[in-house]
Amino acid sequence: MSDTMKALVYDKERDPWDETRGFRLMDVERPSLDEAADPLDGEHVIVKTIYAGFCGSDRGIWFRRAFKGMIFDSLRNERKVRRVIGHEMIGEIVEVGSLASRRYGYRPKDIVSTESHIICGRCFHCRTGETHICSDDIIIGISRDGCFAEYIKLPAHPLWPTDTSKIRMKVGAVQEPFGNAVHVCTKVDLRGKSVAVFGCGTIGLFTILIARAMGASRILGVEPDPKHREMALALGADEVFPLRAGGDEKEPWRADPETVRAMKAAAPPEGPDVAFEMAGPESSVNNAIQSVRRGGDVILFGIKAGSFQIQDFDRIILNGITLHTVIGRRIFQTWYVTKGLLESKTNGIQQKIHDVILNGGEGTIVPIETFEKDSFEKTISSHPKVLLKF
Repeated sequence: MSDTMKALVYDKERDPWDETRGFRLMDVERPSLDEAADPLDGEHVIVKTIYAGFCGSDRGIWFRRAFKGMIFDSLRNERKVRRVIGHEMIGEIVEVGSLASRRYGYRPKDIVSTESHIICGRCFHCRTGETHICSDDIIIGISRDGCFAEYIKLPAHPLWPTDTSKIRMKVGAVQEPFGNAVHVCTKVDLRGKSVAVFGCGTIGLFTILIARAMGASRILGVEPDPKHREMALALGADEVFPLRAGGDEKEPWRADPETVRAMKAAAPPEGPDVAFEMAGPESSVNNAIQSVRRGGDVILFGIKAGSFQIQDFDRIILNGITLHTVIGRRIFQTWYVTKGLLESKTNGIQQKIHDVILNGGEGTIVPIETFEKDSFEKTISSHPKVLLKF
């Protein structure tokens, strides 16, 4: 077997951060296990990647908008210049360390996905059951080499066995981002409630699917992209509004009055019970807060760096609105809920992910050997979810 493999990498020496975009397809060293040289390899496995999902985080790195500090700091610590990107995957175990076998029962040919946050297990949060906010976690594809490669070396503990007789391989590759939406939808009880999804990108689309399965009575969406509006309707939204993200040229952070009026009219008597903010801009956050009913819940998932202005902050307190934030997945509680939803034969979620979000595989599956930067950029700009095939 060759000592090298194909991988998509960011190379900080050849691709200055502020002057370039995209990744390079390169031959890099293939990972291996050697317990004699490093006993910690006993806790690891080598996984042969089958499919890897291209995420919004990967898009942020591609366009040099996010994670520069984390990537550069980790490369400096490792004395490396290249980072293999990617954290959403499904693959086949080809090599197992002795402890990974004894402690976790993994064997060659097992099919696994993975949690992308490798937790420390020692910090306050890990020791008190809040592993999803571990203060010393390592993120696959950002602060260590990722899965946009033919092979990846991973510790056994974040792996997630996947039964491909119940979850098709392509859908298995997106369990990690689907889990984000599961976490979003399990913050509050959705049974019999009206919900509004502000931003129907990939996670917003997953949220619509899950909210319907979890008993939401009415699902609204707000999304500027007409293609994504069509997808949202196909996935179960009752109405999706092509409204503006912001409503004031001088103060673009403010809520759009037209959006707020539409939400309140579409979810009588006072507006949605639950608002999911999935986009991140200030105006979208304010749209969600202004739209939700008295006593309602606003779940914040979208991320935008920097300071925010909240419109009519007193309304949150005087109207008894509760704000929740979501990061990643609860490890591994969210994964068990994800498994149940995807393996269900009655909710149609798996089929809709394949047919709608992945477009039945048409134009959304890119074999790694055909990768070319400009054409790949067009592909990721045309679809909410793209898979690399290895």
